[in-house]
Amino acid sequence: MTQANQIVLAKRPTGDVTADCFREETVTLPALTDGQLLVRGRFLSLDPYMRPRMTEMRSYTPPFALGQPLTGGSVGEVVESRNPRFARGDTVMGMLNWASHTVHDGKGLRKIEATGVPLSAHLGVLGMPSFTAWYGMTQICKPKAGETVFVSAATGAVGQVAGQLARLAGAKVVGCAGDQDKCVWAVREAGYDACFNHRTEKDYGAVLDKLCPQGIDADFENVGGKLFHAVFGRMNNFGRIAFCGAISEYQDTTPLAGPPKMFAIVQKRLTIQGFIVSDHVALMPDFVREVGDLVKSGKLKSRETVVDGLSKAPQAFMGLLKGENFGKLVVKLG
Repeated sequence: MTQANQIVLAKRPTGDVTADCFREETVTLPALTDGQLLVRGRFLSLDPYMRPRMTEMRSYTPPFALGQPLTGGSVGEVVESRNPRFARGDTVMGMLNWASHTVHDGKGLRKIEATGVPLSAHLGVLGMPSFTAWYGMTQICKPKAGETVFVSAATGAVGQVAGQLARLAGAKVVGCAGDQDKCVWAVREAGYDACFNHRTEKDYGAVLDKLCPQGIDADFENVGGKLFHAVFGRMNNFGRIAFCGAISEYQDTTPLAGPPKMFAIVQKRLTIQGFIVSDHVALMPDFVREVGDLVKSGKLKSRETVVDGLSKAPQAFMGLLKGENFGKLVVKLG
């Protein structure tokens, strides 16, 4: 029998997520049955989409169950297997529990090579966040040379890649982040033309008018709220908006109204498309080829924040929702 440390959902949050929403516990895992495998977690991805799953709201993924472990994209090592697709020692990637060990049926897991790049990269620049950036930018925003692209949360796990892809397409790229050091990195390392601190700027419209004097042709939207309202009002004719997320609204107890003058969608012939990248897995090979080559050649850079230890995952997740991470946020489990 294997002892596992795990973190379960202790209660559903109202407004901000608090520490008492989580409970860490030690459990004895059952013996494997045919088709199952035991995976030791190595790295756990923390992502904004997990916040809506803590509630009972209808969404594209089912809510986390009370009293059960939370789950997330992970990289792990198979330590025991009764599944013919996997052998002891395999390195795998997929949805695992917030836990030291997970009993899994193998569905949705895939083997990855454990050499060549850090394991955590498979959860970031070579994983779901980067695939999200690639899809939203290449399939929806479709930037062209000479256009202006805006990326909110410019140095987050998704935004940092989205902005660089727009720059590589020849567009002018403007972004925002919640810290001046992040803005400096965005310009010096990621190649943004400009980046402003959305925590210190009080008038989003004024700063956008200054940095995007020709308007905005494409918006990769991660933040929502008042920032998106300001961007929406400055979209050019035939502008494209890839709506990836709205992290500023996830903990609101009262829904925020949409931006004013919605008839602008018609007047300006805007395209606004929300998307969930899991709907587009058929394009994963294209992403792996294109972005993998950019990473190998050094043309695409990335940052990550690594938190050491499962016990720190709840605090790190609460910080993520407040923008405290820099780049992709992962938890090192062992």
